[in-house]
Amino acid sequence: MNKLMPREKLVKYGVGNLSDVELLHLLIGSGNRQVSAAEIAKQILVLLKEKGSSITYDELSCIKGMGQAKTSEIIALFELGRRYLMPADRPIIRDTDDAVAQLDNIRDKKQEYFVVLTLDGANRLISNQVVFQGTLNQSLVHPREIFAKAIEDRAASIVVAHNHPSGNVEPSDEDIVITQKLKEAGQLLGIKVLEHIIVAKEGYTST
Repeated sequence: MNKLMPREKLVKYGVGNLSDVELLHLLIGSGNRQVSAAEIAKQILVLLKEKGSSITYDELSCIKGMGQAKTSEIIALFELGRRYLMPADRPIIRDTDDAVAQLDNIRDKKQEYFVVLTLDGANRLISNQVVFQGTLNQSLVHPREIFAKAIEDRAASIVVAHNHPSGNVEPSDEDIVITQKLKEAGQLLGIKVLEHIIVAKEGYTST
């Protein structure tokens, strides 16, 4: 019995019965003499798992077999998905201001709270979790606890943050050391630490 091609399978059984590779195969259409559409689809899927729908034109066009037209079509499709299909409860963290908007619950606390925002490959928020609660002038932060949540969420990147009850948002020497340690640990784990934000009632800064 001949195996159904992705388009035939979609028509007969519905789109939900197609694998990720088959869906990408449909978008790609045909391959060329050097590489098949199925192989191109597999390579794109690897990139999707790493980057999510935030894949750039340059990244996609570097895949063998992806010409200007196919690359542009897929990038346009991802952009439409971001604009119209993104769940309302999954905000995108594009910059520091977007991250700070998720930290209102700790800005006026009387103790220090250390928070991790885990993000997927498209910078969509997966979770916002307090991982440490310290004293007025100290938070005991260990990379193991920070990245345990990121690994559990299969995050592509994280933003870490904590509050300064004193109101002074300037990073302490300890804050700078913590930031560096977390970024180094993130490089080893393949989970990028985008920034370390310090918030207070009236302001914030990023390291």
